[in-house]
Amino acid sequence: MNTDSNTSFSERQQLKYGELSSSILKIFYEVYNELGHGFLESVYRKSMAIALSDQGISVASEVPVPVFFRERIVGEFRADLLVEDKIILELKSARTLEPSHEAQLLHYLRSTEVELGLLLNFGIRPQFRRLLFDNEREKIRENPCKSVAEDLQ
Repeated sequence: MNTDSNTSFSERQQLKYGELSSSILKIFYEVYNELGHGFLESVYRKSMAIALSDQGISVASEVPVPVFFRERIVGEFRADLLVEDKIILELKSARTLEPSHEAQLLHYLRSTEVELGLLLNFGIRPQFRRLLFDNEREKIRENPCKSVAEDLQ
């Protein structure tokens, strides 16, 4: 997991979607500075969508993403925002970010072809996490029932 706040401009250019991530984070701080903390997540979701669109960035709200088990749909979650079909934004309005928030976003990334997610918290102080789950790792799960021991024979 990387946090863009600890990286230089040249390093951000090398990160997956580094420039787009930087733009999103700039907008996140603008929205936070304008609204502050204390609103429901839905207020921040709508505000982020407006601010991203105003910057010419494509954004979709509450994008349905199915969850599969043994090739059957067993559930569905809704990603708060999907930016440029490349980055999932999971928004929180919590006192502080918790490991469960990161786990939630990681599950979203595992369930989709999207590789990058930003967890944005509009809490008492603004916080973010950048999570990457590349598609190469997703391929490992293609046959989860297959035993590793079978490969050793």
